[in-house]
Amino acid sequence: MREEELSDLTDEQLLKKVKKSKSSAIWDALIIGFMIGIVIYSAVENTLGFLTLIPLYFIYKMVKSSKNDDALKQVLKDRGLV
Repeated sequence: MREEELSDLTDEQLLKKVKKSKSSAIWDALIIGFMIGIVIYSAVENTLGFLTLIPLYFIYKMVKSSKNDDALKQVLKDRGLV
């Protein structure tokens, strides 16, 4: 979500988004760790192949989506809610 869209939300809605993003960050970390394990296992057992790249793509997408939380943190900081 862009910072312009976040600035239109009320304080309560922003705090709900923060609470949701904290719990999703834990799940994202667990899933990323699991996928890294798959990549390492695949590289050890076989070689780096196409099926090894699939988890790497999903890891990239999850990390990129977590970077979007920076805009939320900035809006919270501007409003003094943090």
